[in-house]
Order: sequence, then C-alpha cells, then structure tokens
Amino acid sequence: MSLMQSEVDTLLKMEKKFVYPKLLSLGNIAMDESYDLISLDGREKFILDIWRSGINLAKYTFNNRSRMIYRLVRVDIGGSPHRNPDHTKVLCPHIHIYKEGYDDKWAYPLSDYAFRTPNDIRVVLEDFAKFCKIIELPPCQEKF
Repeated sequence: MSLMQSEVDTLLKMEKKFVYPKLLSLGNIAMDESYDLISLDGREKFILDIWRSGINLAKYTFNNRSRMIYRLVRVDIGGSPHRNPDHTKVLCPHIHIYKEGYDDKWAYPLSDYAFRTPNDIRVVLEDFAKFCKIIELPPCQEKF
C-alpha cells in the first residue's frame, strides 16, 4: 500500500521534534542510528535514520520515514549514481522525495535544493533537518 501524494505533502509540511532528544554522534565513524520523531501535535510519528559506511566514510544517508516504512525523504552522499524510473541518471549527491506511485524511486540533484555542502556531515544533517521540518536538532558530538 502506498501513500497518496496529498498525504505525503501534508506529512512533509509537518514540523517534527525528537521524542527523546539526546546527543547525536557524528564524525569519521561508521554509524547506523534511528531516532524517534513526532509531529508537534503528537498525532504522527516519524523516524530519522542516519547511516554512514564503515568502509567509505564519504558515503552516508539520511532518511525521514513516516509510519515506520515510508521513506518520505532520503539524501545520499558519496554513493553511486541513481537511475530514475524514466531511465535518467542522477549523480550523487542526490535527494529522493516520495512520489505517489513510485515511493522514493525518484532522485534529484542535491544542488537543486537548499543544501550547502555535501562535504560536511553535520551541515548536511542541519540542512536535511530543515528540509524535513525537524526542529530543535540535538547537539552533535564529533567522534574521530
């Protein structure tokens, strides 16, 4: 079952906050973390996923999921190019935004959106949070 586009648009516009704000660990380390988010009115639950490769530290992904399984927005940095359903190729870094009938299968160049630099994981996280309407990002600790 897929989400209708109007439902996705509503979910994307909702401001979200961390359920259990805690220090986020970033830096030159492998990671695979998930954080519970909730809409400000408490009616919708979301998840923020942060993944970073242990082999290629330049490769990382942020996901904003809804209802556990629907990836509303995904940003990929340092990975392979993506081939869209219409066979166009989009280089990395890119952003996936849920589209009715395709889920998160469409990617767009990250440079088309208000992301400052793909070279700093902290900056990309801040820009991702802003794009996804995640407010009050907890402090980040850099681990090396």
